[in-house]
Amino acid sequence: MSFLGRGGPSPAGGVNHERIEMAINEIDMVSDVFNRIVSSCHAKCISPRYAEGDLNKGESVCIDRCVAKFFEVNKKVGEKMQSAGASA
Repeated sequence: MSFLGRGGPSPAGGVNHERIEMAINEIDMVSDVFNRIVSSCHAKCISPRYAEGDLNKGESVCIDRCVAKFFEVNKKVGEKMQSAGASA
C-alpha cells in the first residue's frame, strides 16, 4: 500500500489528495519548527562576529541546551493543548 494511495491498488493509478495535503501540512509544520529553532538558538548562542569556522565548546553546549529546552516546551504545550481539547 502506498503512502499516497487510496488504501489499495487502484486500476486508474489515482492518488489520494487528502493524504498529499496532510503530508504537505506536516512538512510545513516541521520546517517551521526547524526554522524557529535555528533562528532562536543562533541568536542566543552564537556571536555575530565569527572568529572561527567551527563552533567552540561553549557555543555547542549552548545550542544543545537551547534545542533541548525548545523541544521540552513544545512537548509541554502540546500536552496542555491535548488536555484542553479533551476536556472541551
